[in-house]
Amino acid sequence: MTHPTLYHIPVCPFCQRVEILLSLKGRRDEVDFRLVDITRPRPDWLLQKTRGTTALPVLETADGHIVKESLVILQYLEDIYPEPPVAQCDPYRRAVENMLTRMDGEFFTQGYGWLMNQDPARRDALREGMLKQYAQLDEFLLEHAPAGPFLFEEFGWAEAVFTPFFERFWFLEYYENFELPNDARYARVRQWIDACLAHPAAQQVTKEEVVKLYYDYAKGASNGAVLPSRRTSSMALEPDWRIRPWPPKNKYEHSATDAELGL
Repeated sequence: MTHPTLYHIPVCPFCQRVEILLSLKGRRDEVDFRLVDITRPRPDWLLQKTRGTTALPVLETADGHIVKESLVILQYLEDIYPEPPVAQCDPYRRAVENMLTRMDGEFFTQGYGWLMNQDPARRDALREGMLKQYAQLDEFLLEHAPAGPFLFEEFGWAEAVFTPFFERFWFLEYYENFELPNDARYARVRQWIDACLAHPAAQQVTKEEVVKLYYDYAKGASNGAVLPSRRTSSMALEPDWRIRPWPPKNKYEHSATDAELGL
């Protein structure tokens, strides 16, 4: 093996973090990407490498070692490909960067929790919870980077961590009619999001791809699980998402069939 190998899932935000980092470094071609079908049990050869764990991405180093967890993988790649640096080198700036990236867990959990919700009565509370997350990001950016658009001078580590979630939350726009209000409370975070979404290093997915593949998440089925009334997961690799119709937007009143989803 001459290159590290990344075992990854299509349209996974944690996997996309790695792609963004490598793109920023101009090293995308120096890591081999191996696709794993999330709708099927993990193959034995992969489980042997991971000692039975199923979470992805997983990086196999050039000398055969296994590295797990996206942020750990990012740091490993930052260390073996130090130029150009993506993480901040100054200790205080790196600390600020780390404080922001530690906010990703609640942000991710709130967004995916709202997507998977099946109770219409909870929608308002979930929307308020999502707005709270955006407000917290706005406050942090106003304190540490009021001028923007990024945390520091360029799209960097924090942006690589958060941008995949900004793109995945297109599913909230589609399935929950969610839009970040156009008022001063969210102006700084909106500036950050817009700059992140437009950056050339973060163009691995499209809104159409996210909406189509995440339909089953919107119906409460995650990680390639198949809903009781269906035979195929919306996360299936075939048929290609580009030739599938757009799913129905009203997830609370209608459950699409495989045929309606083009599966």
